[in-house]
Amino acid sequence: MQVQPVPSVSSGVGSHSRVQDLPFTLKDVRAAIPNVCFEPSTARSLSYFFLDIGIIAALYAAAAYLNTGWFFPIFWFAQGTMFWALFVVGHDCGHGSFSKHKWLNNLIGHLSHTPILVPYHGWRISHRTHHANTGNIETDESWYPIVQSKYEQMPWYEKLFRFHLPLLAYPIYLFRRSSGKKGSHFMPTSPLFKPSERNEVITSTVCWSMMIGFLGVLTAQYGLLFFVKYYLMGYIGFVVWLDLVTFLHHTEEDIPWYRGDDWYFLKGALSTIDRDYGVFNSIHHNIGTHVAHHIFSNMPHYHLKTATKAIKPVLGAYYRKSNEPIWKSFFRSYGACHFISDTGSKIYYQAPSRLQK
Repeated sequence: MQVQPVPSVSSGVGSHSRVQDLPFTLKDVRAAIPNVCFEPSTARSLSYFFLDIGIIAALYAAAAYLNTGWFFPIFWFAQGTMFWALFVVGHDCGHGSFSKHKWLNNLIGHLSHTPILVPYHGWRISHRTHHANTGNIETDESWYPIVQSKYEQMPWYEKLFRFHLPLLAYPIYLFRRSSGKKGSHFMPTSPLFKPSERNEVITSTVCWSMMIGFLGVLTAQYGLLFFVKYYLMGYIGFVVWLDLVTFLHHTEEDIPWYRGDDWYFLKGALSTIDRDYGVFNSIHHNIGTHVAHHIFSNMPHYHLKTATKAIKPVLGAYYRKSNEPIWKSFFRSYGACHFISDTGSKIYYQAPSRLQK
């Protein structure tokens, strides 16, 4: 693994203020990035959406035409990958980086996310919370760490899904979890949302329900095997991709987590890591280029590589990138990153085996 080391910095903990203890500011990082990187092109963004839709349609046509056993495993993997690519397009919409038009962002966001059973607004709002609190033990929302005392008290079924089946966790997360709260991404009364966001959440839940209904009609008309072959297996592939990539964005032995006044936005945003997915980088729209995205989430995905090149000299050793094979990184973090200490700040993941030594 080739991860650049991060130098130790003083905690700068204060009772009422956050001390900016990085050797650069958010303004310094922003000044290094060409202004064009913040300009979304509606035409270019739409081209990625229609390209993904076109490939998905072509894959369906090929599967229906061939309708043979040897092709379906290829189809499931390819379809799951393209569902994930489509999710990333909706991800840009959720950040407002797809276009300058809110109505278009919401329209394409729903068209991208509803077919893959993601409630667009419900997810968009909780994901916004994640970006505003990245690296904060107390308030982060996605793949946030569990403290040791809670880990030791977790029932077996929670440990099963969190630590032994992490690549199938996303559907459960949508229904019941966010930042330690019990909250559904489908319910407008969920603690995840403000009262002013009620109608948006309802809209996305209705769209999601209509998709469930559509899949139910298809299953009733053509049978369960048809549903499994043409949708369910591809959907599972998408869930695995989503959980794998988001897990690897924020789960690494040398990524620090902070508490209280020791945390501030830029410091937390740097608690992520860029990864190389090889041939899949362009297929899933460079979502592995994640550090720049966390610092400036309003940047279209097609400008992230340019922005990353520009900010690396500013960030220096605070910029993290791993060129290790993805599955090797996953299994290493899967075994090593279970919980953090109940106390302190700038702390790191630990594994149960270490406590027994």
